Amino acid sequence: MKRVNTPSDAAWHRYPRPLTALCFALLLAACGGGGGGSNNGGSSPPPASGGGDIGGGTGGPASEVPQAQPTTARDAVRLADQASFGPTEALIADIRAKGAARWVALQMSAPKSRYTSGGGGEVHQYTGSGNFCDGRGDTCWRDWSSSIPLVWDFYRNAVGKPDQLRQRVAFALQQIVVVSNLEVEATYGLRNYHNALLDEAFGNYRNVLKKVALSPVMGDYLNNANNDKAAPNENFARELLQLFSIGTCELNTDGTLKGGACAPTYDNERVRAYAYALTGWTYPAGGATRWGCWPQGTNCRYYGGDMVPVAQYHDTQARQLLSGVSLPAGHAAPQALEAVLDSLMQHPNMAPFIGRQLIQHLVTSNPSPAYVQRVASAFTSGRHQGFGTGQRGDLKATVAAVLLDAEARTETPGNNAGRLREPAQVMAGVLRALSGRTDGDAFSWWWGDTLRQHVFRPPSVFNFYPPDYPVPGTGLVGPAFGIHNANGALQRINYVNYLVNWGGSAPSASVPNAVGTRVDLAGFDADATDPAKLVDRLSLLAFGQPLPANARTQVIAAVTAFAPNSDNSYLRNRVKTAVYLVFSAPQYHVIR
Repeated sequence: MKRVNTPSDAAWHRYPRPLTALCFALLLAACGGGGGGSNNGGSSPPPASGGGDIGGGTGGPASEVPQAQPTTARDAVRLADQASFGPTEALIADIRAKGAARWVALQMSAPKSRYTSGGGGEVHQYTGSGNFCDGRGDTCWRDWSSSIPLVWDFYRNAVGKPDQLRQRVAFALQQIVVVSNLEVEATYGLRNYHNALLDEAFGNYRNVLKKVALSPVMGDYLNNANNDKAAPNENFARELLQLFSIGTCELNTDGTLKGGACAPTYDNERVRAYAYALTGWTYPAGGATRWGCWPQGTNCRYYGGDMVPVAQYHDTQARQLLSGVSLPAGHAAPQALEAVLDSLMQHPNMAPFIGRQLIQHLVTSNPSPAYVQRVASAFTSGRHQGFGTGQRGDLKATVAAVLLDAEARTETPGNNAGRLREPAQVMAGVLRALSGRTDGDAFSWWWGDTLRQHVFRPPSVFNFYPPDYPVPGTGLVGPAFGIHNANGALQRINYVNYLVNWGGSAPSASVPNAVGTRVDLAGFDADATDPAKLVDRLSLLAFGQPLPANARTQVIAAVTAFAPNSDNSYLRNRVKTAVYLVFSAPQYHVIR
């Protein structure tokens, strides 16, 4: 068996090798299991709590918040896993006291945390000779062109900010309407794009698509900026249909294939019509180069706002779109965009296609058709148990339907229920549970690349993994298993080891407001005299219930192996051992 990598033999010998073998056995069991989804499918969602519309728009205060309905510790941990970047003891207590509906409603009206780090638009306004970064120091590309400053903010928000549900929903959206720093370089533009997703997380999906269509970052990424009617590029039009809105196969409202087989939702002629309809947009004003702007009549590359129409490049011929929507001859680019959005929002595929993906990102990889249908109904009606404005595509109603459904809230999930915790959620979640802090610097080129989820740098428009990735040896799909393998399982253990036994990372002088990445285990020392109490406390925090009996017995024995000594150092060693084994267990990494 390959041993866990450690920085030195001294560090390795602090812990008996049998503990590492046990840890491997626990986690590798998850590799063949599957993220799974739920087949228990309650026939109806839980009863509504309170009345009236809860919020609306992009995050105004709730007009009426459900009354508190205290819940169990297990339910609180499950909701924390689904709607935050991981439970903390304070969050578990808060959800237990408020209940799911009240906590969700209050999260939807919580103040927004946004991305703020990195350079501005000057990188696209430089008209001097040479390179923009000449004389700006060794971190110029990082600070002005890369997504690294966003990674800092992403993990700072995920670990420490109170608007956890907004952060999780925006993370789901950014994996549906994908852009990537692998193709688009400009920190301020990426910051604008992802702040728009934070702003619209509880808005309306039509607004999400409109911001995406008008984004100059997306315009560059999928070739729609300066798209010319004389030879329209189909890239954005195709992905708008295939990935961002309706998918490739006609669906029933429960997400199953209409007629039991894949009937295409569109053909190449229809893609062509959308490509023509979306021509004639250029960058917002503000950019400059020493060579001027090209093509003639367009603006220079600049990401400081929405794209603007340029009539000479827009196709004005009559075009037939989906959902019975047509464009008359002589139309302008803004009129065409509204028609495109109308045709997508009215399409019967939109609600189940987007609703199912939100379920997969937040709750379970294999939702039952009944669950998908209930969420799709909320998307279509714009209402769910008092949440929403009544407008089709309302994300408050949709997210509430995802999180408050019987399949999400049951404490006895079916055998297929659950999902593999994504690497970004592991990295943030362990820190949150262990009173940690981070400046996010360790999670880009180091742990982000190691665990194959360097956020803001997905390998393609298809994200880090496909939503229908099959779990080997099962009949289930497990999206996050698309970036998981035996080595990834070992690296997850290494990550826990890095925090608990290596001491994390010290602050870097080159990172603004650096604090490094560390956990604080002092709060668990008091329970270390009672190994069973310590292990159960950590198990409740990590996954809401005790470990299975046999695993629990072995972990308690490993913790007890550190006998009392004169300087009481055994207490911290017990805490480290318990934390290391509990957070490496498959029960933590496969959320059920």
